[in-house]
Amino acid sequence: MSRKCEICGKGGSVGMAVSHSHIRSKKKWLPNVQKVRVIVNGTPKRINVCTRCLRSNKVQRAN
Repeated sequence: MSRKCEICGKGGSVGMAVSHSHIRSKKKWLPNVQKVRVIVNGTPKRINVCTRCLRSNKVQRAN
């Protein structure tokens, strides 16, 4: 599953996880993306949407 929101385009970011002893290792931060049914141009469609877009009502859910 693609970890990118199809509404706002939010994707993952990479960086370093730093331990207490300052040992650095690569880490990924992935957004909370859900596959939901939404209304697109009057028809229901499954798209990947982040939970922030769901919470702020940027999409209309198809029930």
